Amino acid sequence: MLLLAVLAGALLAIVIYMGPIYLLQLLIVVSVAYFVAGGRLRWFYVALRTIPRDSKGLLGYIRMLWFVHGHEKKNRNVSDIFRQCVKKHPNKICFVFEDQEWTFQQIEDFSNKIATIFKTHGYKKGDTIALLLENRPEFVAIWLGLNKLGVITSLINTNLRKTSLLHCINIAKCQALIYGTDFFDAVTDIASSLDAKLTLYRFGNHPNAMSIALKEKDLNALLGDTPATPPGIQEKSGYHDKHLYIYTSGTTGLPKAAVITNSRYVFITSSVHYLGVLRDSDRIYTPLPLYHTAGGIMAIGLALVFGHTTVIRKKFSASAYFADCTKYKCTVGQYIGEMCRYILAVPPKKEDQKHNVRMIFGNGLRPQIWEEFVKRFNIPQVLEFYGATEGNANVMNIDNKMGAIGFFSRIIPSVYPVSLIRVDKDGEPIRNSKGLCQICEPNEPGAFIGKISPNNPTRAFLGYVDKKASEKKVIYDVITKGDSAFLSGDILVADEFGYLYFKDRTGDTFRWKGENVSTSEIEGIVSNLINYRDCIVYGVEIQGAEGRAGMAAIYDADGTLDMNKLTVDIKEQLPVYARPQFVRILTKIDLTGTFKLKKKDLQEEGYNPYKVQDKIYYLNSKLGYELLTSEVYDQIQQGKVKF
Repeated sequence: MLLLAVLAGALLAIVIYMGPIYLLQLLIVVSVAYFVAGGRLRWFYVALRTIPRDSKGLLGYIRMLWFVHGHEKKNRNVSDIFRQCVKKHPNKICFVFEDQEWTFQQIEDFSNKIATIFKTHGYKKGDTIALLLENRPEFVAIWLGLNKLGVITSLINTNLRKTSLLHCINIAKCQALIYGTDFFDAVTDIASSLDAKLTLYRFGNHPNAMSIALKEKDLNALLGDTPATPPGIQEKSGYHDKHLYIYTSGTTGLPKAAVITNSRYVFITSSVHYLGVLRDSDRIYTPLPLYHTAGGIMAIGLALVFGHTTVIRKKFSASAYFADCTKYKCTVGQYIGEMCRYILAVPPKKEDQKHNVRMIFGNGLRPQIWEEFVKRFNIPQVLEFYGATEGNANVMNIDNKMGAIGFFSRIIPSVYPVSLIRVDKDGEPIRNSKGLCQICEPNEPGAFIGKISPNNPTRAFLGYVDKKASEKKVIYDVITKGDSAFLSGDILVADEFGYLYFKDRTGDTFRWKGENVSTSEIEGIVSNLINYRDCIVYGVEIQGAEGRAGMAAIYDADGTLDMNKLTVDIKEQLPVYARPQFVRILTKIDLTGTFKLKKKDLQEEGYNPYKVQDKIYYLNSKLGYELLTSEVYDQIQQGKVKF
């Protein structure tokens, strides 16, 4: 009866929000899907198994659409929506940071001051200002104030220096740069290369500020002289206007600036709130950088758009993660990338389960450690999601399916237009005789795509500031002639129930001994064998051998890795074709701001001891991993060593 009530509610919501014609179309699609399946009983079995999940997802999706549609009708930007939260509970805690508590009214007052200052200085709707600041509540309040003016804020990765930093400021055509004193030296390094018209605003005091004389403005002094009353604004930004530029992590090449509109900001954070079924009383914990989508939109947006309290940490600490959650009484925690592996690597302690976290949300929790993580830390629910900052293809695991990054409906696949298509080894779509893409069968790996609907903010592809870079992400003539889709660049696989699992990035899979090898899968297994150390796997060419051999770069700064044990473990855990033929020992490792491992440079350097100072081992089929000397390398190049 409960299931019928849920379905009835979902159907009623469809009628109210999308109209009876759309409901009729859905029913027709269901009928057609069944008959196309040959009327097999298996279809009924899949339908019965997935109806609870699909119903929950459909209800959450419709509630989300209803919410965003309401703001679209009123043409509200993010600061407009935040102001509603302020009016509702001005004295509620909005952000907690290093034991400081900021109420909703205090954030509103600070943002009003920012809006007044930059309005007085002549900035207006459509201008762009770069923000280089560490995690703190003022980071959010600054771009919130700029949003009131319609100014686009370019969120700069705080790890960038010199060429990369200059590139990010220039590509966004910024008229000003607001920076924190922690980055005084970084700004000084590029000051002579900045556009002469670009204005610098320093937030905080620095002992060398007067001596170096960057011709900057002291933002703290300006804030002290500015009232907290809202400024009069003649032309503010609307729901569909640009709000932020968020940069890709830069695992390859220079970062690209992805466009985030007010509508996309609201849509992204709404998906977590409604599909994750968050409660008004939930307190969110995020140690992630606020210049990226996960921390800056998902966690911060839950406070700004829905009135939750969000606890911000300056930098991620594996040992402090659950201690912080306990201290600040958080009920929802956020993770990304390899964070869960780092937390799991911390020695167990009795406080591991003395917290109130009922759910963690994020992306990148490896299937190989999923079960161990949730058991050790007693996590009732994992809300794993998948999506790209610049893309329109996003999915979410809403029913705790271990290892899954999301799902799509097998009953009504057209409800949420994402698909997996067949691609070649270079990631290019494989087309049929009509020139259209081919949809993957269940359990067949393929590239994840999101159909583009320009007039629908939830399906539009906003891409990057660089239009040429955006065009590379779009494919045409996908399902029908003339249509288009966002091509994610990731290889996923869906089972017969529609659960999606991550396989690899396009191009990361390599072929060895006639078998396709997923670097992501091997990284997960090897990392478990070496006590959760950082591990990067990639394919390298061997002279005279077909395909690419696997190579693993392992972080071992203290030199404690036992290569003999690694030999035994790898032979036990991995088939011959998947075993890394080379192992490079790293004494330092380069991570992106979202804890992604950089592999491009490692792959280019390969296993050449003449170019690499790190120790390199090769897999001797009889003796196990042996040190790769220059003599052995020469023998490999001459074809005298066989793999």
